[in-house]
Amino acid sequence: MAVGLGPLSTLHPVPGFELGIASAGIKRPGRKDVVVMCCAEGSSVAGVFTLNAFCAAPVILAKKRVLGSVRYLLTNTGNANAGTGEPGLLNAQRTCSALAKLAGVDESAVLPFSTGVIGEPLPVEKIEGALQAALDNLSEANWADAATGIMTTDTLPKGASRQFVHDGVTVTVTGISKGAGMIKPNMATMLGYIATDAKVAQAVLQDLLRDAANKSFNRITIDGDTSTNDCCMLIATGQAALPEITQASGDLFAKLKEAVFSVCMDVAQAIVRDGEGATKFVTVQVNGGATHQECLDVGYAVAHSPLIKTALFASDPNWGRILAAVGRAGVAQLDVSLIDVFLGEVCIASRGCRAASYTEEQGSAVMAEEEITIRIELGRGSCSETIWTTDLSHEYVKINAEYRT
Repeated sequence: MAVGLGPLSTLHPVPGFELGIASAGIKRPGRKDVVVMCCAEGSSVAGVFTLNAFCAAPVILAKKRVLGSVRYLLTNTGNANAGTGEPGLLNAQRTCSALAKLAGVDESAVLPFSTGVIGEPLPVEKIEGALQAALDNLSEANWADAATGIMTTDTLPKGASRQFVHDGVTVTVTGISKGAGMIKPNMATMLGYIATDAKVAQAVLQDLLRDAANKSFNRITIDGDTSTNDCCMLIATGQAALPEITQASGDLFAKLKEAVFSVCMDVAQAIVRDGEGATKFVTVQVNGGATHQECLDVGYAVAHSPLIKTALFASDPNWGRILAAVGRAGVAQLDVSLIDVFLGEVCIASRGCRAASYTEEQGSAVMAEEEITIRIELGRGSCSETIWTTDLSHEYVKINAEYRT
């Protein structure tokens, strides 16, 4: 079940960016599982990619081609084309070549993306058979259909859109994402695509995406598993009648940055809200760290703890599990007598032990909610970090036990 995630809001078309959806029947006949995205000639394209050493064949290829003249992005679901070795690379190249021939562009202008089952050969013929239909379907208005087309175990499509006005010109930023399990992006099985009609130099765009991903996609976790296929792309088509952004400064850049960060945060948190089997949306906020890294270490120790995640599912305020996770996070010379822990606004532990004012009824009331904040005050410095995660339910085990059957 998706926690607090409803129907898609309005996804504004981005001038110069078209999306086409078709059915290849990769995993199930009739399912829309191939998405082609077309960037206007002259677009700038940036990407952040998984750091998993077993990264998928399409990731290897996309990383090589992203700095070139990119015109098309080709996504298939139902098959990750990961753990497939040299044949996988050849298959990824073959699908790109087929699309390039149909579209009349150089093969290097096509970036491949795949998501689905690891270790199985890519069904190249099925994908090739769907490419013309996807090209025929290209439209700037197809964001919602594309958000559905890139889904795997997701229960709902995910997207967000922002617009702002600069010097009388409306600029649009729209994005979609997919992901529900095998989620702990380490970029810089989730995919994200964001486009804007602003004109942005590639180097500036790359830095902007890296910063946005670090505050959004790189702060979410469902199960602590970094996928072989994680990618997020940011495309600037340059169709808005405004000067090119060539440096990370000025009013136009500030407005664009705010819009891109906002869209990334929305679609990243949507992944958590739609986490496999999730019944809770959990914010883990760590304050008072000496460094940002130790805040992240503490946050992930809590967010990844199976004991905490199962307690969340049971709505059990077992605060001892939180203290144990903080204590094993690896923070050097951690003084537990300085640490306070809160569930929502309820202080459950203070100075390393149960808070004198705490009652089980208070903790149970917070844990019964769908959206919960765990706040940890380390008392060591001024750094803070926030991570978003889910509980761990029976349904998560069922989904992943039956994923290939």
